[in-house]
Amino acid sequence: MTTPLKETLGRYGIWSVGLRSEDPDRRGELAEAAAELEELGYGALWLGGNSSAANAAPLIEATSKVKVGTSIQSIWQHEPDASASAFADLESSHPGRFLLGLGVSHAKRVEQYARPYSALVDHLDGLDAAGVPEDRRLLAALGPKSLRLARDRAAGSIPYLVTPEHTAHAREILGEGPLLAPELGVVPETDPARARALAREFLEIYLPLPNYTNNFLRHGFTEDDLKDGGSDRLVDALFAWGDDTAIRAKIDAFFEAGADHVALQIVDGEPRDALPRKAWRDLASALA
Repeated sequence: MTTPLKETLGRYGIWSVGLRSEDPDRRGELAEAAAELEELGYGALWLGGNSSAANAAPLIEATSKVKVGTSIQSIWQHEPDASASAFADLESSHPGRFLLGLGVSHAKRVEQYARPYSALVDHLDGLDAAGVPEDRRLLAALGPKSLRLARDRAAGSIPYLVTPEHTAHAREILGEGPLLAPELGVVPETDPARARALAREFLEIYLPLPNYTNNFLRHGFTEDDLKDGGSDRLVDALFAWGDDTAIRAKIDAFFEAGADHVALQIVDGEPRDALPRKAWRDLASALA
């Protein structure tokens, strides 16, 4: 059965760490940015980092229809009952607007990290018991087991730092019904050396994390591709860069591989918590 999200989410969303800021001095700036993103036609706002319903609420209140999702909420730092209570509050005031994106994070970042798959299953059991519906939760699934779990116990998958080839593999496992909404880094730079340098700078914090590197190795990359900040082959597979035509072609490759929605993250060398509003406008124009 096809998830209703496919009918309401739209093709393009924005993935941003900056939109999840908890700085009270930025509340107005975040509200303005969210409202503009909705006007630009983006169907969803994905909050990077270990985000929660509390981060989503101000953006939902500042807009009228755009979906706002966590990408991701760590199962280690949020208990199911608390997540369910926050979900219920938002659902009561703004029905259908919030999406609970969940993930297991990484061993190097979580002290209590152990048996992540079993922990994720237990977390979903807790959400079931607390009343969070399957069709409003998504899993940041990379490997086959997690993708099957996203198929069977969630509305689908929101994989991060993946390629069109992984998307095709994920679609095969998920089947036609569940939502598949990968994240994609967009480097608005036409010079190849500069574009790849920006991508490698961005990749620096991810290449030490086995969840990502093991996924690259499963999909045709080698240990050599992981050296020196990532090979050109790896960078070009993971990021859309170049002029508008090249960026659009890369995004389209994800749809051709089976994506329903693509969460676009601007990678331009600015701090990760910045709000690249001009780049978001330019990207919306290129996608129109």
